[in-house]
Amino acid sequence: MSRKSINTIMKSESIDELISDFSRFYILTILYEGPAHGYSIISRFKKRVKKDVSPSLVYPFLQQLEEKGLVTHIKKPVGEKERKIFELTDAGRELCTDLFKRFAKLVSIAIEPSLYTCAHCGCKVYEGAYRENIDGTEMAFCCIHCAQSYKESKKQIKQLRNIKNELNS
Repeated sequence: MSRKSINTIMKSESIDELISDFSRFYILTILYEGPAHGYSIISRFKKRVKKDVSPSLVYPFLQQLEEKGLVTHIKKPVGEKERKIFELTDAGRELCTDLFKRFAKLVSIAIEPSLYTCAHCGCKVYEGAYRENIDGTEMAFCCIHCAQSYKESKKQIKQLRNIKNELNS
């Protein structure tokens, strides 16, 4: 699909709404890490996402969260100014936990094709799998220790088979 047809399908308003929803989600992740004032949220957002977030999005969103009982605020002096420090309530933390679980499922679906499964322990490895050629087959492991354990297990199984064959002859 060409870039022009994608733009036709997704109008500018819907893209702005999508980015706005991501921004709100990220604001919640910042609050989940601990209490923060509005300017701190804006600064941390810019530092991590490498994108500006408008105060006209942040402050009304914080107000909406407070009206819904998801955050509370206290006023504290920060430097020479008094700032509202926002903190998630128990209900807000519960909402974040639920959102994170749903987001984790989406991310899992998106990265699943890129994951390697360790041939020894079965854990999933996103990047940097340790690879080794064993018996003509390239295998992926989470670490060199699993590769060594795998080879040792194969060696022991082979020895047991040889013993079994000897006993059966």
